[in-house]
Amino acid sequence: MNKKFTSIFILIGCYLVSFGLSYAYFGLAGGKQRIMTNSQPIPTITQDVVDPELPVLSGPRDQVCPLNGEKYTQIEKDFWSVRRPLLVMIENHEESRPQSGLSRADIVYEAVSEGAITRFMAVFYCGNAAYAIKGRYDVGPVRSARTYFLDWASEYADFPLYAHVGGSNCSAASPGGPCTTNIKAQALEQIDRYGWLNKTTKADLNQFALPYSVCRREPDRTGKSVATEHSMYCSTEGYWSTAATRGLTNVTTANKDNAWDANFRSWLFKDDQPSTGSVSPEFDFWRDYAAYRVKWQYDSTINAYKRFNGGQPHIDFNTQKQIIAKNIVVQYTEEKGPVDEHMHMLYTTIGTGKAQYFQDGQIVEGTWSKKSRTDRTIYLDAQGKEIKFNPGLIWIEIMPKTGLVSY
Repeated sequence: MNKKFTSIFILIGCYLVSFGLSYAYFGLAGGKQRIMTNSQPIPTITQDVVDPELPVLSGPRDQVCPLNGEKYTQIEKDFWSVRRPLLVMIENHEESRPQSGLSRADIVYEAVSEGAITRFMAVFYCGNAAYAIKGRYDVGPVRSARTYFLDWASEYADFPLYAHVGGSNCSAASPGGPCTTNIKAQALEQIDRYGWLNKTTKADLNQFALPYSVCRREPDRTGKSVATEHSMYCSTEGYWSTAATRGLTNVTTANKDNAWDANFRSWLFKDDQPSTGSVSPEFDFWRDYAAYRVKWQYDSTINAYKRFNGGQPHIDFNTQKQIIAKNIVVQYTEEKGPVDEHMHMLYTTIGTGKAQYFQDGQIVEGTWSKKSRTDRTIYLDAQGKEIKFNPGLIWIEIMPKTGLVSY
């Protein structure tokens, strides 16, 4: 074979090898990260020391989350900083367990929905960023809206992303009949009045107006078949992508591109200070409803609280691990209801009241206050100083004034 043909074969071989390596590199890189911003390099996925199931992006953890005070990588911050907090209604009926996604929320609110059954409103912003960057992150089962949760949701943006499946509204006992829902319990009408349904600021993420790519029914998700109402699961990235098409990212397009957090009030945080204390709170929202009894078991080795739900370890289906929180807030409020034939409940959200804080194995007595629907709820100790939380998940338990916590 002459030199001319030999040179041609060598060139062809180099081209094929180069093409193959490039294809393998970009194929693998694409599998590691589905969403990138600002043309950043593909991050390296490693494993978290505490939670080996959690993918962690490379780089120092020096970026503080304004919601939970925890530190994350710059790549994670780049992910959440072009979004706004997402608030998702997740049910706690026995058939809904184990729920998906609660352990990666930044803040969780829990209150009775009806008939002693509690419901969660999980706030997603920083804690699930690593999962969401790697790929789809599901939450659920998603359930309906309640009015008191709207007041807490209003603290998280000029137009907060509120995700739910329908909600209490002005329904009638019979077609064409008069409204039988107490006006103060009409969540869907309140959402409309707050401007969350406006064409240019549609922050409401009602599943009935979303495509299958965002929310879908999975009645056999957990390995057991459940009723339809307990089977709605949604993608956090699907929610955020939908919001972006409506001009709601980290800024509000219709509001002169003002940032969602222009008036946001962050809580205060401190360093972990584990003590020799071992205070573990336990309580019923309503007496004699053991299926919804809550226990938080303090673990001094991690300076955090392991959650038990109805006498069983509360497992997150996404991770198959027990839910752990760094801070437990018990907020005592006035409970009213049922206020109509639909058994709707009401809880006072604006004003002041008693509060208890569990962190570092100890209990601190104090108070809570909230001036208006859009004002931040502030937590104070008995001396009137604002509570400083440990960085990490903050779980807020809404209890009636007559409630009793043992520890």
